[in-house]
Amino acid sequence: MSTQAPTFTQPLQSVVALEGSAASFQAQVSGAPVPEVSWFRDGQVLSAAALPGVQILFSDGHAVLSIDAVNAAHGGRFSVRATNGAGQATSTAELVVTAETSPPGFLQRLQSSIVRQGSQVRLGVRVTGIPPPAVTFYREGAEIQSSPDFTIVRDGDAYSLLIAEAFPEDSGSYSVAAINSSGRATSTAELLVHGEEVVPAKKTKTLVSTSQISHQTRVEKGLSFSTDASLPSTATLEMQAEGAEVAELLAHKSASRAALQDTSSTPAPASAVARVTVGRQQSASPVRHVKAPVSAPGG
Repeated sequence: MSTQAPTFTQPLQSVVALEGSAASFQAQVSGAPVPEVSWFRDGQVLSAAALPGVQILFSDGHAVLSIDAVNAAHGGRFSVRATNGAGQATSTAELVVTAETSPPGFLQRLQSSIVRQGSQVRLGVRVTGIPPPAVTFYREGAEIQSSPDFTIVRDGDAYSLLIAEAFPEDSGSYSVAAINSSGRATSTAELLVHGEEVVPAKKTKTLVSTSQISHQTRVEKGLSFSTDASLPSTATLEMQAEGAEVAELLAHKSASRAALQDTSSTPAPASAVARVTVGRQQSASPVRHVKAPVSAPGG
């Protein structure tokens, strides 16, 4: 089994306490094997029996010395010593007992900040006041409770709100309130979290040549004819084409004209006109779209 000398991962912090109020010292220590912990006041071994009103606890590396109601006799220099087979470590802090009170104040106020999404954020203050004020963090007026996403940490007179991973919805107004029996103090700052940058897609331009425009022009050609003035237009062919080529398959027109010219001296019977009309309507044609007939002069 490997050994490790004791180390204070959280050392003691000095305390200023109002006479008659509670006060405590706390420290976190690591080491292997688990170290033994001893407390001292002004260099003398301290025990609950030696200083009435003192409670001493140690569990899972967490060492605590607390006093329910301090008085002038409790003041002094407190130390905690951790010892194991690999070595020892000591942490020391002061307890100041005073009969005077002072309202809370900020040695360091909140600072506004702008961060990117996914960043870790620390919003911190340093607070003074006698007795030590209670410190609370808020976002948009709502109290923030410690959680895996939002952690409140105290280190002596320093208090910090840690946001493990900031997102745009965490943006807003943050404030901290420090309150004791003598008053209240607040500090406010803004947090802006930028989301992931979106790179705009490049715009593509389509160039259209004049030749392409002419190819897209629809060409309509109307053709009509009759045998004489008494014969109305019996067929009108309208052709549309897209592109540069217009197919004009009008061979049936020449054949139909020849047939009608042979009988130009005799009015064509209605049945013949009907046959010619039907024949032209049923003839094969490459035209894609057929529109309503358009009257035009005879061929």
